[in-house]
Amino acid sequence: MKKKPVSENVQLRLEHFLPYRFSILTNKISASIADTYRGKFGLSITEWRIMAVLGEYPKISADEVSIKTQIEKSILSRAIAKLLLRKLIEREFSKTDRRRSILTLTASGMSVYDEVVPLALQYESQLLKCFSGSEYEQFSKLLERLFQHVGKDSAQIL
Repeated sequence: MKKKPVSENVQLRLEHFLPYRFSILTNKISASIADTYRGKFGLSITEWRIMAVLGEYPKISADEVSIKTQIEKSILSRAIAKLLLRKLIEREFSKTDRRRSILTLTASGMSVYDEVVPLALQYESQLLKCFSGSEYEQFSKLLERLFQHVGKDSAQIL
């Protein structure tokens, strides 16, 4: 089946385009909560996301962190280097494959994690106050469905 050429008169209304809306919303939310941990702990959004993953999944590789956060590897690598330098995380190289390293939070990193998590959860709670309980449940289910759908082969979506 041939695709129809896009008409020159078709115009994308960016403010109504779902990927754009999600991106802007995510940026606004991330920037807002980042003010809390940037000011107190000097962490970037990327650095905090790495720490959050390591707090939940200790002893995983940088590749696994990249998959869980969807952060591009070069950006992730720079953030990991900063966290290592600040001694908030530590890296242990695999004895069988020197290219593979395992990351964990240090005691200092865990202390920061333990302080930021309640702030993040409080922020999330305040953010979600715009929904009733049933609205939140529906929103959560719809987000999960969208995650599952996007996880499929993109050719199926188009």
